[in-house]
Amino acid sequence: MSAPDEVRAAGRALAAESARYAALGWMRGTSGNLSVTLGRDPLRLAVTASGLDKGELTEADVVVVDERGDALPGQPLPPSAEAGLHARIAAVAGAGAVVHLHVLAPVVAAERWPGGIELRDLEMLKGFGRAAHDDLVTIPVVPNSQDMRVLGDAFETGFDPATPALVVARHGVYVWGEDLSAARHRAECLEWLLRFKTATE
Repeated sequence: MSAPDEVRAAGRALAAESARYAALGWMRGTSGNLSVTLGRDPLRLAVTASGLDKGELTEADVVVVDERGDALPGQPLPPSAEAGLHARIAAVAGAGAVVHLHVLAPVVAAERWPGGIELRDLEMLKGFGRAAHDDLVTIPVVPNSQDMRVLGDAFETGFDPATPALVVARHGVYVWGEDLSAARHRAECLEWLLRFKTATE
C-alpha cells in the first residue's frame, strides 16, 4: 500500500474538493466520488469512501484501490461502487485525478443527444482543454450500468485522448485531468458548456 502520509495527503485533498462540489450542488446526498492516482506500477488510486456525505469528508474517508477498483486489504471503509471505472480511466487516459459528479446539465444533454454531445465555437472550450474555434468536440455518452466492467468497456471503446470527459446517461459525468485542480477546472467549464448547449439548441 502507499505510504500513510501520502494517503492522508490524498484524503485531505479529496475532502476539500468534495466539499467544494457539494456546495455547488454537484454531489447531492452521498452521490458522486473522486479519486487521485497514487502510483502506476502497480496502479493504485485513493478514492472517496462509499455512502458518506461529500460535504463532510475528512482525510480518513478515503480508500486505496487497485487496478480493478478493489480495496487493498486492511482498510475499514469500502470504496465507492464506481472505483472500478475510476481505475479504468486512470489506466487508459493516464489521468492523475478523476471526478464523478451528479451535475444536471450533462445528464439533460445526454437525453437530447444520446449519440454524443457536439460542441464547437465557444470560448469556454479553451478551459476544457480544446480550441475555442474550428474544433469539433464530441462528449461521449454511454448507457448506464451497475457493472463497472461494462461501463469501462464502453468508455474505452469511445475514448478520445483529446476529450477528458464521459457522460453516463441518466446518471452523471466523469471528468479527469493531471490533478484534482485540472479536473475541477474542466468540470466547471464543461458544466457551463452543456448548460449553454441545452439552453440554446
